[in-house]
Amino acid sequence: MKKNFVSIGILALVIVNIVLTAIMMFSVMSTNKKTAKLITDIATAINLELVDGSTAAEDEVATISMADIQIHTIADMTIPLKQGLNADGTPDTKDHFALLSVSLSMNTTNEDYETYGADIATKEDLIKGVINEVVSQYTVDEAKNNSAGICDEILKKIQGLYNSDFIFDVKFSSALFQ
Repeated sequence: MKKNFVSIGILALVIVNIVLTAIMMFSVMSTNKKTAKLITDIATAINLELVDGSTAAEDEVATISMADIQIHTIADMTIPLKQGLNADGTPDTKDHFALLSVSLSMNTTNEDYETYGADIATKEDLIKGVINEVVSQYTVDEAKNNSAGICDEILKKIQGLYNSDFIFDVKFSSALFQ
């Protein structure tokens, strides 16, 4: 007889446990749905898109086929850098230089590639001037820590020079700052 009471007690506790777990799950799920809706409303209000964080330029680069990309490399440019400050705040009197090889990525399907891209080697001195102008504005520490920003600035100036975006990416294929 005692075994039956213990079995009934265990069965009752199991049923109570299942009921309380179900109640807890429904309350947590409704709270979770409300939180997700709130976050979506806030993102909509401040005009954020819920995406992976890539920019439009990265999306454009991703859509260009590798077969449609032509690379032009400008090798071994030595560019004097702006003098900065030492750690103690005194002016740095040493001359600093950047030894760069710059790769320009061109979209061969762009309508301006036929006009400008095919003979880019003949206008290489203009591009070197832009690169020199941009890089020489930076100190050695700024150049070491901001090479991506420098590449972006070079890209914008070259696109402005050609008044076209057939050159869609600029990278340092090698960079040595001293």
